[in-house]
Amino acid sequence: MTNAAIPPSPTREEYARDYAAALAANGDETIFERSEPISLFVEWLTEAKGHEPNDANAMALSTIDADGAPDSRMVLLKDVDQRGFSFYSNRESNKGVELDATPRAALLFHWKSLRRQVRVRGVVEPVSTAEADAYFASRARESRIGAWASDQSRPLASRAELEAAVARETERFEGQDVPRPERWTGWRVTPETVEFWRDRPFRLHDRLLFTRDGDGWTRTRLQP
Repeated sequence: MTNAAIPPSPTREEYARDYAAALAANGDETIFERSEPISLFVEWLTEAKGHEPNDANAMALSTIDADGAPDSRMVLLKDVDQRGFSFYSNRESNKGVELDATPRAALLFHWKSLRRQVRVRGVVEPVSTAEADAYFASRARESRIGAWASDQSRPLASRAELEAAVARETERFEGQDVPRPERWTGWRVTPETVEFWRDRPFRLHDRLLFTRDGDGWTRTRLQP
């Protein structure tokens, strides 16, 4: 039985009414002529920044736990270049422990306003100390203090306990710069595959897969 909370599939009339903008935005065939994925990703992300209500750089990060089960959560992309996709967190968090044990990950970007998504799969390595220091220094002071106060992913008795830790660290760093905790770092996903997906009417979507091939990429158009 279908749950009433789940929207039904669109009717022909709803496609005609609601998909005109998506069809116009996603009808450019020149994306299938691209030779590499990173520049296309940056273009899509730039466009998403002008349409998404918040956090166009949000992505689902999937890792593997000690039992071999997948584990996913939303994080924020903080850099992208030809080397890969970078993000930051506490290495003692669940994600950090899992990445240390199995340095592979999948990323998923979903830009609902544009009816697009991008999937990335690849190997993971820590960013350099200089990169971690530079990004940490760019954060708001309160966020830097929070990185010291939070034992991320560990049990917490109450909100009051966390606020007390924040107050303690605020007092400790009063009048001085807040350095990066050693346990706080970043990771870079070096992509092996990058798949672009865009919505087209009647579920006849466009899919474009880039697969790393030595120093270059192979490009494959996929069935929807």
